[in-house]
Amino acid sequence: MEEISSKVVCKAALSMAMSSTRDEENDIKDRLDASNIRAAAVDFGSDFSNAIPKILERAVVAARREGVINGSHAEEGAVAGAAHEAIQQVIGKSIGLNLGGKIGIARGREHISVGLFFTVGLLNLNDVVIGLGHRVV
Repeated sequence: MEEISSKVVCKAALSMAMSSTRDEENDIKDRLDASNIRAAAVDFGSDFSNAIPKILERAVVAARREGVINGSHAEEGAVAGAAHEAIQQVIGKSIGLNLGGKIGIARGREHISVGLFFTVGLLNLNDVVIGLGHRVV
């Protein structure tokens, strides 16, 4: 069994964020569960000017709903902090544009990670951005 390090948990969050279908998402989640990593994912789309609070909220709600966190103030703050760090990594390519994709959340022991995998653009002229944040609870 692989050690549950920050690197492993971050990889799990990105795997969830990059899943294409609900079936693939569930397969990844089942595989991660077998390794004692809890995970969740949620679709997201918005114009960037309204995105930051929505991403934070969706990440926390999905993590609670899927049992990744227990809903304590510290754990919700860790998810929100990791999501905020991930957002900081995509701001440069996202300002003034639309974004859509998926938010992936993973937890292994004390490590919590949030991964963002979005297309960013206008009409059908899109680029791809990835953001990743990590916190310890």
